[in-house]
Amino acid sequence: MKLFRFIPATLIILSLTSCHQQNSPQAGSSSQSVRDGVFIHISHGTDSPQRVLMALNMAVLMSDDHDVLVYFDIKGIEVVLQDSPDIRFDHFPGSKTQIQKLIDINVPLMACPGCLKAAGKTPQDLMQGMKVADKDKFFSFTGGRILTLDY
Repeated sequence: MKLFRFIPATLIILSLTSCHQQNSPQAGSSSQSVRDGVFIHISHGTDSPQRVLMALNMAVLMSDDHDVLVYFDIKGIEVVLQDSPDIRFDHFPGSKTQIQKLIDINVPLMACPGCLKAAGKTPQDLMQGMKVADKDKFFSFTGGRILTLDY
């Protein structure tokens, strides 16, 4: 009698294990090629050099093995204008150096259009390589999950 109770329990456990393996990202080779994305949000500018430079540094580091998109809004607009100063702090590379590296490795850099307007600026005032934000890109820059880092 105990054997009859053991068999259904074993079958349930085996079926649950099988379902987990089929839905696991490691199980299928096609999902291994999908990279997760990192959305980096920079809302500070010259008022907080460490935040800006840490965010840019994280974007460079994460781009080695993740899809990255960097979004500048609020005071972050100050960082990506043609006449922006080269922000420096402590041991970090300067803002212009890091932004150029991100441009060189094709990381999308986007500025909030409403924030540009609020600052009395236009898209033409942005550094070369910058784009005005497109909300659809926020979801299509990666095929994987999206992690957000907010600075």
